[in-house]
Amino acid sequence: MPHPTTPDGRYFVHEGRLWRCSNPSLPESTRSALVKELMAARRQAKSALASRSEQELARARRAVHAAKVALGERGAPWWGADEPDFNRRRIGDTPYADWWRERVPAKDTRR
Repeated sequence: MPHPTTPDGRYFVHEGRLWRCSNPSLPESTRSALVKELMAARRQAKSALASRSEQELARARRAVHAAKVALGERGAPWWGADEPDFNRRRIGDTPYADWWRERVPAKDTRR
């Protein structure tokens, strides 16, 4: 089941937190290439952890970060600087709280 996305398409919700979505204006070919880079960097990070190589791990984490910035998931918000960014915030502490409460039963606000 995919994670719910906020009505404005800026975030998806996972375990009660907002996570920034990729920039929807990226051409599909660019997005696809960046996702491949991201997944390769994540595999490198996993390998570096297994081999306990601090240098490889640092290099892999920089590559993960660079791919996420290029996708718009980190760095400056892709919708512009005139509106705040709520990335990684608990949804109940954001302007999306009412939308979320209407969508999810009060018992389980983490999903």
